[in-house]
Amino acid sequence: MQIGEVAERTGLSLRTIRYYEEVGLVTPSARTRGGFRVYSEADAARLELVKRMKSLEFTLEETRLLCTVLSDLAAEPAPQERRELVDRLSTWCQEIDWRCALLRERLQIAEGLVTNLDRELSARTESEQAALECPPAASAWPSGWTGEAEYERERR
Repeated sequence: MQIGEVAERTGLSLRTIRYYEEVGLVTPSARTRGGFRVYSEADAARLELVKRMKSLEFTLEETRLLCTVLSDLAAEPAPQERRELVDRLSTWCQEIDWRCALLRERLQIAEGLVTNLDRELSARTESEQAALECPPAASAWPSGWTGEAEYERERR
């Protein structure tokens, strides 16, 4: 598939995909005779992974390291190397799990803040509405004021 299709599928901009290619995170599987990039399903999946890593605030270098582990595992390495790669992948899983826990904690804090602000807004709205519905007490008017006619006289 061409870059436009990959962009639509992944939700990444063309510019972002080109940048990820420039920094070595993804390489198109091929190019057409006209020089257009052609991406495979694996390339699109790698871009999805890069997008997810970015949302968890991993650096480009960290993302590159995980992509390398996954690529090396896909190449069917020798048993000893495979065990080492699986161990590294397990470490990545733990790191990602830890970052997810932090995000859940941040989300709880944000939801609590929204709840408190909603309560405050409701209380303010209700008190303003009550003030509009109830006329002020007589003591709130200037002393000696008897009504609209007097107001008109004072205004002249």
